[in-house]
Amino acid sequence: METSELLKKVRKVEIKTRGLSNQLFSGEYHTAFKGKGMTFSEVREYQPGDDIRSIDWNVSARFNNTYIKVFEEEREMTVMLLVDISASGEFGTQKQLKHELITELCAVLAFSAIQNNDKIGVIFFTDKIEKFIPPKKGKSHILRIIRDLIEFKPQHKKTNIKLALRYLTNVIKKRSIAFVISDFIDNNDFIDALKIANKKHDLVALRIFDKREMELPDMGLVKFMDAETGALVWIDSSVKDVRAHFYASAKKRAASLKEMFNKCGVDSAEINTSESYIKPLMNLFKRR
Repeated sequence: METSELLKKVRKVEIKTRGLSNQLFSGEYHTAFKGKGMTFSEVREYQPGDDIRSIDWNVSARFNNTYIKVFEEEREMTVMLLVDISASGEFGTQKQLKHELITELCAVLAFSAIQNNDKIGVIFFTDKIEKFIPPKKGKSHILRIIRDLIEFKPQHKKTNIKLALRYLTNVIKKRSIAFVISDFIDNNDFIDALKIANKKHDLVALRIFDKREMELPDMGLVKFMDAETGALVWIDSSVKDVRAHFYASAKKRAASLKEMFNKCGVDSAEINTSESYIKPLMNLFKRR
């Protein structure tokens, strides 16, 4: 991709997602994701209604008046984006590809983070760790992340979420907010890695899906290819029972993922390529 074309795409994503972050998400984000705790700020004179447990007895005795300790939230956090860039992200039959939706989501979360003075870092993964961008602050850092989301070409095609979660646990030493953004099409068992990572960090799972991964239209005899393995299969979509089985299998898989997230104590949201991501994100923030 030429530099001028890349810059145009980066600018387009920035304008859309930064505006959404400013208008919709910054307050909800601040409320949903708390800082590390409360830190001492100052002392001031006691006022009626103040909690007597906050009285600073040493200062009160020294000045012969009643003073209380004032605390404020220690706001700064580290936010990590675990971004699935496997080949299945290049699928989309509605408004956009899954990969394009993931890019916008990452940008919105990144702009929300820096508005709250948080650091933001990224782990790009397939069935390998493709790239690690250490957490930093600042607009130039976010624009770099957006550029890589648009431009970066992975070396591998498959998915290994367990590997990405283990990498997060090993590399990021302090507790962080970690968004796992993926379609979660992964044949590997990653529940144990999910539990371990969620004990150390505050994990949030964003499952990206396309309508045609849930519902198979009547198109007759069609050849499908698995983007990650290259395997080919013929499906007769004109048969009603075939379409019903496809839908039932997709629903079962989605329900199983949701049950796993709940069991592990991981907040989650499902985001469809054919719909706006504003409502699912807002609902997620409000639930927290």
